[in-house]
Amino acid sequence: MSIRCVDLIKTYEGGKAGWPALRGVSFEIKAGEFVAVTGHSGCGKSTLLNIIGLLDEPTAGQYEFNGRNVLSMSDQERSGARLGEIGFVFQAFHLLNRLSALGNVCLPLMYAGADSAEMKERAAALLHKVGLKGKERKTPLELSGGERQRVAIARALANSPKLLLADEPTGNLDSVSSREIVDMLFGLNAEGITVVMVTHDKEISARARRNIRLRDGRLEE
Repeated sequence: MSIRCVDLIKTYEGGKAGWPALRGVSFEIKAGEFVAVTGHSGCGKSTLLNIIGLLDEPTAGQYEFNGRNVLSMSDQERSGARLGEIGFVFQAFHLLNRLSALGNVCLPLMYAGADSAEMKERAAALLHKVGLKGKERKTPLELSGGERQRVAIARALANSPKLLLADEPTGNLDSVSSREIVDMLFGLNAEGITVVMVTHDKEISARARRNIRLRDGRLEE
């Protein structure tokens, strides 16, 4: 898994000239790295993560995802890459409250075409992996914030992604749960998963192998 961005520009519509979120950002991320994306609010961190995760497209510039030019990929190819190669973890969890923890983790497997028995076995194993054995039938509303984020991580791992993108995954958690979630992400990285994490936490960014720091849409370091 490799990422290469050259002179990425992202401009949102609004006003006469639009609003520039990214202004010529270039960097590479190699397979197996743990990279922290840092900077003040509004500097373009989440925009950059959305582009890396194929949820958004740059206005200009070049983005190569695992050697493929993203702008030349069809919608189907992009959807396939998101489903099979990338896992997403968000600050707000984005779980479905009407489903159990097991049901939430099953969703990506269902979209990938797994059969019912395979889905449930895989989802249960992942919930066990993230420390939620015995809570498979609990809904998100019955779980703590830290437990919800564990479900979200298990869901992100459902289709064995090579890249895990985390957007402020500890933003809604207490300090103890935050440390547990961060340790879990570093553990997954040690297993070979490339991790790119947006964070304001200086302790987390200090632990990362590398930092990409943005300032006003430009790469600072």
